[in-house]
Amino acid sequence: MALLGSAPASLCLLRLSAIGDCCHAIALVQAIQRQWPETKITWITGKVEAKLLQLLPNVEIIVFDKSAGMGAYSALWRQLAGRRFEVLLHMQAALRASIASLGIRAKHRLGFDRQRAKDGQWLFTNYKVSASAEHVADGFMAFGQALGLTDVKPQWSLAVPEEALSWASTYTTEQPLLLICPAASKTYKNWTAEGYAALVDHAHHKGMKVMLIGSPAVQERELAANIMQLTVNITNNLVGETSLPQLLALISGASLVVAPDTGPTHMATLMGTPVLGLYAHHNPKRTGPYYCRNYVVSVYDEALLAETGRTAEQLPWRTRVKDANAMQRITIDQVTTQFDRMITDFNLTQDPNS
Repeated sequence: MALLGSAPASLCLLRLSAIGDCCHAIALVQAIQRQWPETKITWITGKVEAKLLQLLPNVEIIVFDKSAGMGAYSALWRQLAGRRFEVLLHMQAALRASIASLGIRAKHRLGFDRQRAKDGQWLFTNYKVSASAEHVADGFMAFGQALGLTDVKPQWSLAVPEEALSWASTYTTEQPLLLICPAASKTYKNWTAEGYAALVDHAHHKGMKVMLIGSPAVQERELAANIMQLTVNITNNLVGETSLPQLLALISGASLVVAPDTGPTHMATLMGTPVLGLYAHHNPKRTGPYYCRNYVVSVYDEALLAETGRTAEQLPWRTRVKDANAMQRITIDQVTTQFDRMITDFNLTQDPNS
């Protein structure tokens, strides 16, 4: 039975990080807005994530700046003083999020069930949301189903600011455009510079313009520089050179995105841009690009079996492969095979040498 029989007057969503998971949660917010347009929605999130989420219309964004240490909690609680929400969606099973939730007054406090509630999150909620071993986005939509939403199929629609689109048009006019985001925030998720360079050359020979994208993090810039040294077929290296809205605009204008398990993978889903994901550490059935899970290159199953002697079905749903070299199991042949399949299936380009 649904928790609510009618639209809540106010709702607070607590999801501090990361970009990819916030992208998944956007589907839930937009489903709430479609069914209950009168509900006032507040989203508490991280400083970086807020730069993307501020593009959501009719959603109040409150920033929790974890760099402020303990001061971040007192700042948040002062901002919320005197406010009470009908519903809190506590959608991050992390201790810092649970501590932050102590300053959020709400009648209904929804959180993950005991199977998924890490760091004692279940102690901070009064309603547990159950979900089967499915994609993270579907698990988030289970919060909406618990509330009483009737349409809980994830779907996304996000407008990109005109100034960002204008900036990106300088790079997206020449098509077909392949964007490669080579690095994730955690370096163990990254494929090799040699592999990416070989993919760049392959895409170039297929007639595609190739650009690199990513954050300004040192390890991301270094990987991009290493790739640039191995191929002359990259038109632009924009790693660390874009804001989140500009990055979203680039992705919206691209033909295809290639990336490991990182934020731009799911930003591509927001924009409806095909994405080829590279996976070794997390099960792509759970964290892969939602609309393109059938196209991922994944060595997760073999790496998991080598590490644990068990299959994914025999282990908890969020089990991560810990081998720091697992991504090196991915071969260039595996990637180009899936790349060529996507080129054909999405009618992206014609091989000039065919």
